[in-house]
Amino acid sequence: MVFTELRFVLFFVAVFAAYWALRGDQARKWLLLLASWGFYAAWDWRYLGLLLASTAVDYAAARGLDAMQAGPFDAPRRRLWLWLSVGTNLGILCAFKYYDFFVDSAAALLGVEAARLGLVLPLGISFFTFQTMSYTIDVYHRRLRAGGALDVALYVAFFPQLVAGPIVRAQAFLPQLASGRRFAAVPVRAALGLFLIGYCKKACVADNLAPIVDAYFADPGAYDANAAWIAVTAYAAQIYGDFSGYSDMAIATAWLLGYELARNFDAPYAAASVTEFWRRWHISLSSWLRDYLYIPLGGSREGAARTYRNLLLTMLIGGLWHGAAWTFVAWGGLHGLALALERALGVGERRGPGRWLGVAGTFVFVCAAWVCFRSPDFTTAATVLRAFLLLDAPGQASFPGWLWAVLLALALLHALAQWGLRRGLWRAAPDWLFALGWGCLAALAIAAAPIGYRPFIYFQF
Repeated sequence: MVFTELRFVLFFVAVFAAYWALRGDQARKWLLLLASWGFYAAWDWRYLGLLLASTAVDYAAARGLDAMQAGPFDAPRRRLWLWLSVGTNLGILCAFKYYDFFVDSAAALLGVEAARLGLVLPLGISFFTFQTMSYTIDVYHRRLRAGGALDVALYVAFFPQLVAGPIVRAQAFLPQLASGRRFAAVPVRAALGLFLIGYCKKACVADNLAPIVDAYFADPGAYDANAAWIAVTAYAAQIYGDFSGYSDMAIATAWLLGYELARNFDAPYAAASVTEFWRRWHISLSSWLRDYLYIPLGGSREGAARTYRNLLLTMLIGGLWHGAAWTFVAWGGLHGLALALERALGVGERRGPGRWLGVAGTFVFVCAAWVCFRSPDFTTAATVLRAFLLLDAPGQASFPGWLWAVLLALALLHALAQWGLRRGLWRAAPDWLFALGWGCLAALAIAAAPIGYRPFIYFQF
């Protein structure tokens, strides 16, 4: 079930009406939990068991951790509870996402036949496994007390962000479940405005750019260098519109139910360095990798060489998190090397005229790295990168030049939307004018959306 589908709108309207019609907070939480399980089961009910198993193990582990004191005899048992949770979640993730990848890689290296499992990748498995692991890790470090069964289950399954983030921290979400939700506190206008912006990013921008990107990457050798630049830039816009559009709609639907999710994007292509890019792109993942991987590895506390190593390892694992392919690992490695180089050179916050050079350079680097992310193999990536970076393209086919004007217009519209959101322009209009304007814009957005089902890119992760 995709946020841009009519069936999701019908599903959400029914949940929204029933949720606010109920009086008791416990009843509302039960409704949201059942609706969230139903939302996930709508994809494939058989995989709901994985979500329930992960929830049950992490609930039991957190309760076990919370019940123990900090004495010397409790430490080994607390570590066992922690590893039960981490091992279960990583075991599920590895079995479904990485087993066939590593087996295929080893078989190709050794020249033997691979013994594959051939399992279907469960929807959103990378998101909910990271989310549940962070819960038990926080309980282990006593940053958080273990929650009740209903609260933990709803935290794991909350449908707005279940399948593609943002990755929610229990420290931020469980306290919201402990206090009553009031409709009077819901920012309805902001939520409707953000949902519409997210819809436009996904359906009007990302889905309309997808055919151009798909056509180019299917046979990059047939196109010239201008087509390479258009396609790679279009993919940068597509993946941003697709993923940030999902995040916007997830945050908006959570707002309408009285809950607040963390911001996941902050104009990432306006970053003047790769370090700044990762403070603005997929913020919930980059902060998760920082807090639960980079810092435990030693962070920047053990000298320059180990800092560079930790940055590279963190981004390599971050690349592998995105997909079971060596191209994703290469994408993560490129970002890791760039972060280490910027740390070595002392690249800081750029201001003044130099900032624009930093923005341009960072954008070109990020686009070049996206080539590895999008390409099905290294042969395709090498062909695209040669055309994109060296302007050495083997083909003659191209795309219309007016597409550059379209991409520029999209960038300007995005900047205007960001400015309008930050200025809170939706607050100034009277209710009737806001409703009329929102309805007209929604009608235009629906008309501009292509016909057909296009899942979110990050559903594959």
